[in-house]
Amino acid sequence: MPVTLVVGGQWGDEGKAKIIDYLARDVDFVVRYQGGANAGHTVVVGTEKFAFHQVPSGILYPKVTCVLGGGMVIDPLALVAEIDGIVARGVDVHGRVLVSAQAHLVLPYHVLLDCDSEDRRADGAIGTTRKGIAPAYADKARREGIRMADLLRKPASLRDLVGDRVRENNRLLKARGMKPLSPKKVIDELLAARTRLVPLVADTRPVLWEAVAAGRRVLCEGAQGSLLDIDHGTYPYVTSSSCTAGGAATGTGLPPSAFDRIVGIFKAYCTRVGNGPFPTEEKGEIGKKLRELGHEYGTTTGRPRRCGWFDAVAARTVVKINGMTDIALTKLDVLDTFASVKVCNAYRTGKSTMDVFPADARAVESVSPVYETLPGWKEATSGRRLEDLPRPAVDYIRHLERLVSCPIHLVSLGPERSAMVRIPHGPASLMGA
Repeated sequence: MPVTLVVGGQWGDEGKAKIIDYLARDVDFVVRYQGGANAGHTVVVGTEKFAFHQVPSGILYPKVTCVLGGGMVIDPLALVAEIDGIVARGVDVHGRVLVSAQAHLVLPYHVLLDCDSEDRRADGAIGTTRKGIAPAYADKARREGIRMADLLRKPASLRDLVGDRVRENNRLLKARGMKPLSPKKVIDELLAARTRLVPLVADTRPVLWEAVAAGRRVLCEGAQGSLLDIDHGTYPYVTSSSCTAGGAATGTGLPPSAFDRIVGIFKAYCTRVGNGPFPTEEKGEIGKKLRELGHEYGTTTGRPRRCGWFDAVAARTVVKINGMTDIALTKLDVLDTFASVKVCNAYRTGKSTMDVFPADARAVESVSPVYETLPGWKEATSGRRLEDLPRPAVDYIRHLERLVSCPIHLVSLGPERSAMVRIPHGPASLMGA
């Protein structure tokens, strides 16, 4: 059976966790393919809120097996703590979490180097989550990383490997004026986590190949968003991994031909955490209103998100890059109180306009958004059925669909699982021209 892929369409924080949770009802496996503890996915079930950072969002469904793919960089101590927190809330995870032997470890020196790099950038800081992600991926690229497979070594061999890496990185920490780490402390903490993690470590590639061959249903989830992709995002203000659809194949071991549905997640407006260009950002009262109504604060860091209007230029570019087959639009209800809403449908640069998101972040910084204004609906949409939505809200959905040339099949009207409407064939087919 083909595989479904869920990809963030903006700068992350699009509400992927809710859509993954909604789609996970009908699947057997949920696979995370990149990123690490820098991701925060929030799921609301009734009156309870669950925040996930490394464990895939499908963990709340008892029949779902969650896989942490080889494209991830995993903080082992944080993963143990996260699993313990999930279990403490009554979720049985026994036999339901697998960790790829190919995934790399985030160790304490990665976190210290990440924080120091951000501090040294001062006003030019990228705005990382300071979770050690970039240094861990850098070690992977330098072929100096430690992988989950290394936890399967005998303890003495693992001690030697980790001790060497800590001592090597201590030289770098000292050169930067930082206090060195205790190799013994790092090793002892990792060995304690090892006891908990070794039963979860596996070559997850054949597990997924066999699942697909047997007709099991597989859902792959990305962290962050396409505009933070290391290749296609606003470099250098990006994450350190491939969070677009191309990264799903390398990060899971599934062939590209396995993916037949690629669902793009977009907010009905735009947000961004951290620094970097953001053409439709609203720095005044509108931005503040969107932030407060949308509760736009990071799941992982608690940082306030920058907010602005929907950017169709960026969205249509992201649709092309990922080959999105359909879209889930989230947080439409946040716009309920606006008398009018804006959509950016082009960029102006000098005397010319463009309708493709620039490949160079410096070019993005110099553009001005070209807006069109649509009527608001001034009615609550949360809890409504599709056929009961205000006509201007339907028109807004249809307009976005036309601008980005991709059908919108799901619309989220609040954080709860139940606050979702499905549009089987697109708005126009169900609600008239």
